[in-house]
Amino acid sequence: MGRRAVDDVVALGSWAGQDWMAKAACAGKTRLFFAPLAERPQARARREAKAAELCRACPSRTACRDFARERREFGYWGGENEEERTRAGFPVPNPVGARRRAAS
Repeated sequence: MGRRAVDDVVALGSWAGQDWMAKAACAGKTRLFFAPLAERPQARARREAKAAELCRACPSRTACRDFARERREFGYWGGENEEERTRAGFPVPNPVGARRRAAS
């Protein structure tokens, strides 16, 4: 196994082994936290509003948010989307919808 493959396995293991994930309110609700292909801005706003509602009461919110910030994750994590993490100083490469809004 090459060095890159070993790094990928280690990274996956560290992602999947987070204690806070077992207590997260979002378990089984992945569709609320990650954009489907070609999602329209209005649909994104509705989806993220539902995700935010779950995040507000989640005991894992802070750990989830910090995890996403440190790893520059895509999606809605710990009450933040990619743009909100970027504004907080944790930029995500090519945030969803950013280019379209910038062109408007």
